[in-house]
Amino acid sequence: MSVRLAVFDCDGTLVDGQGAVCEAMETAFAEAGLPTPDRHDIRQIVGLSLPMALRHLVPDAPAEQRAHAVEAYKTAFRSAREAGQVSEPLYPGIADLLRELKADGWALAVATGKSDRGLRACVATHGLTDLFDSLQAADFHPSKPAPEMLLAALDECLAEPANSVMIGDTIYDIEMAAAAGVRSIGVGWGYHPPDTLLSAGAVGVANTAAELRTMIDG
Repeated sequence: MSVRLAVFDCDGTLVDGQGAVCEAMETAFAEAGLPTPDRHDIRQIVGLSLPMALRHLVPDAPAEQRAHAVEAYKTAFRSAREAGQVSEPLYPGIADLLRELKADGWALAVATGKSDRGLRACVATHGLTDLFDSLQAADFHPSKPAPEMLLAALDECLAEPANSVMIGDTIYDIEMAAAAGVRSIGVGWGYHPPDTLLSAGAVGVANTAAELRTMIDG
């Protein structure tokens, strides 16, 4: 029987991590001597790898200054997590949705712009580690919307694109899915508006976990 695989983005899809991301980014910009970006602009780049995010936020800044900000972000986020100051609550209904999908025979994966350390800490905090068959993070792959991390999840789970679905809240998730030949579903509770997700190629946008379950089943 073919493996059915559901791949989820993390920030903005499984968890609401915007507060921690914005605070770490603001600290990083200050330490790198860059003007603090608007939080709306920061939310728009959630999902990209850090180097790609900095190129979007400050395209004219010297590469050395952007690299300084990347390292400062990592340090700020790690320090906040170690101090117990990182809040990444699950969106309503997500934990039950994941457990229901797993019980129904779906393989589950995450493909995210978070670091591997950050992703594993996040899923462990919520007691979800054992549900996932593959965890793909920005440390090991080109940034979304390049398809490599999604293709790696398919390969690790022995799944075919035709039997898989990518769920995310940004156009980067939707474009990555298209590049991998995978059906994509947007969620309306994240960082990019539904009409943008639909225009990028999502087959639909769910507004609740229950709606998302129906769309995943097709």
